[in-house]
Amino acid sequence: MEWKFGATNGTVVAGGNGEGNGTNQLNNPADVIIDKETDSLIISDYRNKRVVRWPRRNGTHGETIITNIACVGLTIDDNGYLYAVDFDKHELRQYKIGDTQGTVVAGGNGQGNRLDQLSNPTYVFVSIHVYQSQRHRGNHYRQLLNQRKRYL
Repeated sequence: MEWKFGATNGTVVAGGNGEGNGTNQLNNPADVIIDKETDSLIISDYRNKRVVRWPRRNGTHGETIITNIACVGLTIDDNGYLYAVDFDKHELRQYKIGDTQGTVVAGGNGQGNRLDQLSNPTYVFVSIHVYQSQRHRGNHYRQLLNQRKRYL
């Protein structure tokens, strides 16, 4: 749904054809982001285990861009990489444009609390960290690791 400021009614911009797995349907969409490059919505269609791209203007159906993923969280970085959280596989994957397999960038080693594991990841945010090797090397490195653990 798209809601204009002050409006009492919204406009359906994706789905709206009942729950299902058709190209014009969604089933428990969990997250949506705007891809400014293509002026489209990227939607994590959780129960259909897919990520779909849906035109923002006059779209009647979506295009599946990633399959076999229980995606609950999405984000795009400034370089156009798409990051998708897979809740069931306990991992975060990075996708290049046109890539359907992606690369595991966090987790991917089963559910757990080790540094190489995630446990039911839900959200993802892009953050930039700068490491200065000439200033208090150990302190900054530990701080960077602690920040990484908090965000992932």
